[in-house]
Amino acid sequence: MATTAMSGNPAVLMRLVASSYTVAEKAGAIVRRVLQKGELGIVEKTGANDLQTLADRLVQQSICASLSKSFPKITIIGEEDLPEEAVDEDLIESRQSEEVLQKPCPAEYSALKEEELVVWVDPLDGTKEYTEANIFCHLVSGLLDHVTVLIGIAYGGKAIAGVINQPFFNYQLGTESANMGRTLWGMPRVGAFGFDLQEVPDGRRIVTTTRSHSNKLVTDTVEAMEPDDVIRVGGAGNKIIQLVEGKASAYVFASLGTKKWDTCAPEAILHAVGGKLTDMHGNALCYDANVKHMNSAGVLATLHNHQYYTSRVPQSVLQALKP
Repeated sequence: MATTAMSGNPAVLMRLVASSYTVAEKAGAIVRRVLQKGELGIVEKTGANDLQTLADRLVQQSICASLSKSFPKITIIGEEDLPEEAVDEDLIESRQSEEVLQKPCPAEYSALKEEELVVWVDPLDGTKEYTEANIFCHLVSGLLDHVTVLIGIAYGGKAIAGVINQPFFNYQLGTESANMGRTLWGMPRVGAFGFDLQEVPDGRRIVTTTRSHSNKLVTDTVEAMEPDDVIRVGGAGNKIIQLVEGKASAYVFASLGTKKWDTCAPEAILHAVGGKLTDMHGNALCYDANVKHMNSAGVLATLHNHQYYTSRVPQSVLQALKP
């Protein structure tokens, strides 16, 4: 995608999305580079299933510093709790995507100001899979597909734009391939780009759910959906990609675990193609700057037939997961 230095006078929102696109591309390159060097710098945050790597730290620094420099009044909320420190200049991305800038901004968002926008950042969604997929075995592991970088933009509590970078897309071609990695982005009433929208063939009911954070609530809910097949993978961003590319019909996670930075960008892209993401009760998620970060009532996402899936959630699960 062509990029350009900041020019003209597009709406603030479109400039922010255009900047998010290019910094997500840079983030993907950082994620690949850290893995190739093999020194991941892994730190356990709350346990073995809650990890932070050097890639998490560098990517969050890159995204937050780049967007803050260009849009000093926006609110940015990132997953990693990092100390205030100077950011290396080579982590800063100031260019913007020309393709994004050429899209017309929806009228209701054309006059938005920086200070009205909240950006939710997950620098490395699927960190557990990333740490397990070391550079020597990743070609056969399949785990690198799970890894994404997520930048979601919210206004008035709603996810209105999202950018997902998948750093290891096409990783089967080898680590030196110029075609490795891709960036998807979307906005309701603008469209979704960077992938081909597909649906699960033959009306099959395929549920995608957690690979490493399962429990009885999750398994009971998945079974209640009466799926033809169940896919267990890492990363919320990866699961939404499965929905829009026809590999799954529903993403079901009836548990604590995901946070707003996991769901904001994917929700915006899903909405852009007519899908829906809610909690297990069918309630919309809120992305205001002051909300609690945990999605305490779980996550349910579909491309179609959301009503069917919400109707199948067991009462015991609904009682256990309070909004």
